[in-house]
Amino acid sequence: MEKWYLMAIVVLLGLTVRWTVSLNSYSGAGKPPMFGDYEAQRHWQEITFNLPVKQWAKFINPDWIALHSSRGYESQAHKLFMRTTVLIADLLIYIPAVVLYCWCLKEISTKKKIAHALCILLYPGLILIDYGHFQYNSVSLGFALWGVLGVSCDWDLLGSLAFCLAINYKQMELYHSLPFFCFLLGKCFKKGLKGKGFVLLIKLACTVVASFILCWLPFFTEREQMQQVLRRLFPVDRGLFEDKVANIWCSFSIFLKIKDILPRHIQIIISFCFTFLSLLPACIKLTLQPSPKGFRFTLVSCALSFFLFSFQVHEKSILLVSLPVCLVLSEIPFMSTWFLLVSTFSMLPLLLKDELLMPSVVTTMAFFIACAISFSIFEKTSEEELQLKSFSISVRKYLPRFTFFPRIIQYLFLISVITMVLLTLITITLEPPQKLPDLFSVLICFVSCLNFLFFLVYFNIIIMWDSKNRRNQKKIN
Repeated sequence: MEKWYLMAIVVLLGLTVRWTVSLNSYSGAGKPPMFGDYEAQRHWQEITFNLPVKQWAKFINPDWIALHSSRGYESQAHKLFMRTTVLIADLLIYIPAVVLYCWCLKEISTKKKIAHALCILLYPGLILIDYGHFQYNSVSLGFALWGVLGVSCDWDLLGSLAFCLAINYKQMELYHSLPFFCFLLGKCFKKGLKGKGFVLLIKLACTVVASFILCWLPFFTEREQMQQVLRRLFPVDRGLFEDKVANIWCSFSIFLKIKDILPRHIQIIISFCFTFLSLLPACIKLTLQPSPKGFRFTLVSCALSFFLFSFQVHEKSILLVSLPVCLVLSEIPFMSTWFLLVSTFSMLPLLLKDELLMPSVVTTMAFFIACAISFSIFEKTSEEELQLKSFSISVRKYLPRFTFFPRIIQYLFLISVITMVLLTLITITLEPPQKLPDLFSVLICFVSCLNFLFFLVYFNIIIMWDSKNRRNQKKIN
């Protein structure tokens, strides 16, 4: 009972931080005519209530969603309503999934489970985007987490249903789709496709199809309406990238303007090839050797591949990588903490645009202190604790003098943090040159991209040299 009492305190602390951030500014506040994401979310409510699928109640305040005339609507009452809906979504979907996931962790103490939940709930990136900038990412990420929990505990049908809800709520959850597919397919192979595995495959297929039909049923009434939805789900007309984002294409455009040189269909093909090739090894390994640990790390690797190489990526999409990184926080605390700091930093231009500098600094410091104290991260840089021992042994077969120096990782971390701090200070104190107005934003994206490439290599090394996979496979059977 005492442990649940401590977990309740952790949840209350997480909620307090969230609501405190929500008292600050938001995306597009008082900035006509485009406004921002706050208006975008309100506008979805407007068209939902007024256009074809409109059998909904208007019992709170019809003025908030009046067709056309409500554009840019801003009031304290409406802000309170919008912020509260985000909090309720967190309470109903995301936070329970975090608590249950941490409680189900094996081979760690109850104290570490509570600490893990605290660090996940204090992750600044998601808090700043949902409660500052204003979005509902915790809904799709929460459903995805329920999916991870389900398939990891062999509740495969419930896990598949939860992930289908995640995809249908936000199409960017496709970043996580291949690991789910490969993990479940690998389970079917292990059970035998001529026996129990085939039955499981049929059940999974029926669950996925039924889930999608139910979610899309309201839009099947009109063909044109369904086509409109599909066009908005995959806006390829926006180009390779839209705003400054810490991925390969935006960073590489500093040296070569790919958007101006190559036709759009060629950009799409190149983007697809790079994305597919970068995630292929991890997905093949997961299919052939399915394990809960391999599944978690493949979620990280695939989502990061999508973020770095796919077409039309937004800076907020890094949250789709951050969620699975949060899930492995207790396994590799040093590297996970480092990644999550970089992920928040990569969104700095967006956060500054929304006047969220102070919340960003405070929540980032609180998160870092929580991780440092809870997991003693600076003491977790040995080969074993970074899960690089198998890799080092393999390298020594060909390079006998190769020695892994934990201090190298610590120095790289220090360089990374100092660079992020300096760029933050420069961005908020200096004016960029008139000829290069986006200089600081581009530097932030470029530095973040270099960090992400390093992490992509690191996580793939863990996946490909995982020596524990064979033991974990037995648990599935």
